[in-house]
Amino acid sequence: MTEAMSGSEIVWKPPAESARNCQLGRFMATLGIGSYDELVDRANGDPAWFWHAVMEHKGLRFFRPYHQVLDLSKGLSWPKWCLGGTTNVCLNTLDRHLGTGGHHEAIVWQGEDGAVRRMSYAELDAETRRLAAALRGLGFKAGDPIALYMAMMPEAIAAFLAIARIGGIVLPLFSGFGPEAIETRLNDASAVGVIATDGAWRRGQWVAMKSALDSAASNIPTLRHVLMIRRGTGDVPMKQGRDVWVGDVRGGDDRIEAVDAEHPLMIIYTSGTTGRPKGTVHTHCGFAAKMALDMELCLDIGAEDRIMWMTDMGWLVGPMLVVGATQARATIVLAEGTPDWPDPGRLWQLVQDHKVTALGLAPTVVRSLMRHGAEPVNRRDLSSLRVTLSTGEPWNPDSWLWFFEHVCKRRIPILNYSGGTEVGGGIVTGTMLHALKPCSFGGPVPGMGADVVDERGRTVARGQVGELVLRVPSMGNTRGLWRDPERYLDTYWRRIEGVWVHGDFASIDEDGFWYIYGRSDDTIKLAGKRVGPAEIEALLMETGLAAEAAAVAVPDPVKGAAVVCVCVPAANVPADGSLPARLSNAVAAGLGAAFRPKDVLLVADLPKTRNMKIMRRVIRAAYLGEAPGDLSAIVNPGSVEAIAAAARPKRRG
Repeated sequence: MTEAMSGSEIVWKPPAESARNCQLGRFMATLGIGSYDELVDRANGDPAWFWHAVMEHKGLRFFRPYHQVLDLSKGLSWPKWCLGGTTNVCLNTLDRHLGTGGHHEAIVWQGEDGAVRRMSYAELDAETRRLAAALRGLGFKAGDPIALYMAMMPEAIAAFLAIARIGGIVLPLFSGFGPEAIETRLNDASAVGVIATDGAWRRGQWVAMKSALDSAASNIPTLRHVLMIRRGTGDVPMKQGRDVWVGDVRGGDDRIEAVDAEHPLMIIYTSGTTGRPKGTVHTHCGFAAKMALDMELCLDIGAEDRIMWMTDMGWLVGPMLVVGATQARATIVLAEGTPDWPDPGRLWQLVQDHKVTALGLAPTVVRSLMRHGAEPVNRRDLSSLRVTLSTGEPWNPDSWLWFFEHVCKRRIPILNYSGGTEVGGGIVTGTMLHALKPCSFGGPVPGMGADVVDERGRTVARGQVGELVLRVPSMGNTRGLWRDPERYLDTYWRRIEGVWVHGDFASIDEDGFWYIYGRSDDTIKLAGKRVGPAEIEALLMETGLAAEAAAVAVPDPVKGAAVVCVCVPAANVPADGSLPARLSNAVAAGLGAAFRPKDVLLVADLPKTRNMKIMRRVIRAAYLGEAPGDLSAIVNPGSVEAIAAAARPKRRG
């Protein structure tokens, strides 16, 4: 893989005017910096200077100015930013635009049925204030964790900003989550409220979200109120004293809360290979500054842009749109449902109808749409596009080139962007200043201290694959893990001394282009959504049908990755043809249909080490028919061949 990528040719070069006209070029000119590499070196060498320059250049506002940018007195793992300052994300996403910019279109939304709604910045501000008043009317206050379990509609953006406006802590949830996933996250955060929609339309079917929330709510002791926003037209079960429609709340005020710059804005969950989901914590100053850097400077999103990224609030891209696009005064184009229903050309039709200038998507989407050929693309007018953005998982060359040829017309760039929930955005990125090779990133995001190292933390040679790490503190990074500082240190800072280990494999080729190859641990990532094997395995075990279970990710030609579960049936449970389907249904019911396993194998034993650790890498290799590597630590090597034998008919099929 590395050799194929490093040997690829440049297929696009930025026009000469990009350096003069793009936001990043103008930023560098104001600093007197002549090259991107020079910017990266200076930013990494002096993070306090760099982040102050970003905030000053983009005009980020504070109620009370900070007197110190960065405090490292507690070490690299516990930086403090913008000391003494007070602010609020709403000050920078809404209030700053309400003078001459209030009439500017903030949101265009299209439902599955074709209905269109539009909202100006003034109207978005009014809706945000209405929801903020409702939250205060229910007794919510600054510091309260409040979940967001909503379809991607204009009110979801207003709800996120309303929680921020009162100083609450936003807890975004994936709208497809089942009860167990909701319950786990709300209990971990001690959530006291939820803003929810009754449901959403997806592929012509009504998805009743409220019923999933109700199933979880009885097991969340801290939950006081559910504030409901209607999407459908049917009856909705409401629990007296807990559930209330937003229009029925009285008595609150809509004032903006001036909070400490490092006050938590958001807890957004990501899962590792073991244990419960991890609650990453992002602050008002940190997330705002990171979005100013990533969305505006690196990805070049500005007030004239109409950006569409079919996403969800539970994936970091959702909050990125809410904060990043509105700070830039861009127009957000939202679409209900999926990119390929009711027509395989729906995504391209949306670009045409709403004159999208910046289209974001995951490589998974492209691989899926490629099956329909180029005709659905070619019969739409995509001339409004000036840039495309991609994130979620690594590209493969075939899909990248197809997209570049048929959608970009070899005219506009694909700005590849990768980072994670933990860092609040990107670590590596394309920009309007960088040339393109298929699947590549132009370089590291400034101010991240990104490097590719071996297991001892030494920078690897060009063309070699290593661990992606950060060597300097970034303003966008999580401020630990919610109520779990030791897990934070163990996960990111103690694996290789002195650096943040992100958990991705990466390389840099001889020409300086960067490449990401996916997770270096067992984390399962589907269409940009990450889940730990333990969370899937817990759902399988809770059925009572499995004595042991392991979940791994395997390549999928369309999705990029798919889940495979290997289970040992519980005693007295017949291993008949219905058992795999019952186990698969349990995963889908708990985490949502997107996480339904591709396959469930039934075996007598799972490969384990002498300390009884399940060897998931070995399970994955056995399923794929690959060499399993060193088996010396496994106490039951016969289990490996049993999995391989069970998988052979599946591979032939």
